[in-house]
Amino acid sequence: MSFQTDSYELAAAALGKAFAKHGMEACYCATAAEAKEKVLSLIPEGSSVTWGGSESMAEAGVFDAVCQGNYEVIDRKSAKTSEEARALYGKIVCADYFLTSTNAFTRDGILVNIDGASNRVACIAHGPAHVIVLASMDKMCASVEDAVNRIRTLASPPNAIRVGVKTPCAKTGVCGDCLSPDCICSQILVTRYSRVPGRIKVVLCGEKLGF
Repeated sequence: MSFQTDSYELAAAALGKAFAKHGMEACYCATAAEAKEKVLSLIPEGSSVTWGGSESMAEAGVFDAVCQGNYEVIDRKSAKTSEEARALYGKIVCADYFLTSTNAFTRDGILVNIDGASNRVACIAHGPAHVIVLASMDKMCASVEDAVNRIRTLASPPNAIRVGVKTPCAKTGVCGDCLSPDCICSQILVTRYSRVPGRIKVVLCGEKLGF
């Protein structure tokens, strides 16, 4: 066991209490495989399940497992027209479970996310009955300000390259604080408290996932 793993386990114990103060539940899994099983254990069979763009969930194998499981999968990418997308979004916001990661979180239990289309941050804030967040421990930051800086410095550039947008950061690898039509930093969501007890569950992972 590495010193980093020891550190994460110790921090996760404190984070569980911190998230609880903010109306969210949190648990810790040492590996991505354990985290995947934990996420799946939180979703009853037969539930409607949907998600926002999340490399963490994809890398952990959660999406593949859900698609192969006994769930009603609502995949926003299945829409072939704008009309279908609009109708599908109505189902997404009424889903039983919304799966996502978080771009960053603070050591006192606050989630921080930056989004372009903003469907992801919208569903974290309101809509689906349950939100399950999978986040690796390397996304922990000291404050909301540090979290925003982390996202713009470390998460947004590779995300922009991944989705193929034409933004300054996709060309240079460095945030240009842009107002580009393709900007993926349109909305900043700070989730400092969940008014619905147990709606947001955070699965923390000791292995690196996502950006």
